[in-house]
Amino acid sequence: MEKTFNLKTTHHDQMLDITSEVASYLREQNVQDGIVIVSSLHTTAGITVNENADPDVKTDFLRRLQEVYPWEHPKDRHMEGNTAAHLKVSTVGHNQTLVLSNGKLVLGTWQGIYFCEFDGPRHRKFHVKVMEG
Repeated sequence: MEKTFNLKTTHHDQMLDITSEVASYLREQNVQDGIVIVSSLHTTAGITVNENADPDVKTDFLRRLQEVYPWEHPKDRHMEGNTAAHLKVSTVGHNQTLVLSNGKLVLGTWQGIYFCEFDGPRHRKFHVKVMEG
């Protein structure tokens, strides 16, 4: 079973907590055990698992990525001008594989699933694939 979700980002760099959307879909499907893959369908937006208790984690995360990959670099040649976004996705990853046990995502106390926008704002999609077992 699988589903594609739509979302709209509102900032150039942004982390949106999508944990509840993924968990809600899994409850609707009544899946108890398996593997869940959450994938971004874009080359300039990724998926990560990180702390979802303190909002400063997102702020620091995005700031540090910006320090490593500044938006403008004199040697960048990609004509769209978004090389930094591509590099950020390659660092963060475009998907995450999660465990589903007894109907719940196996996440630590402070963990959440984030859609990471690096070239927004835009209309975006992410895909959830469940492999029961």
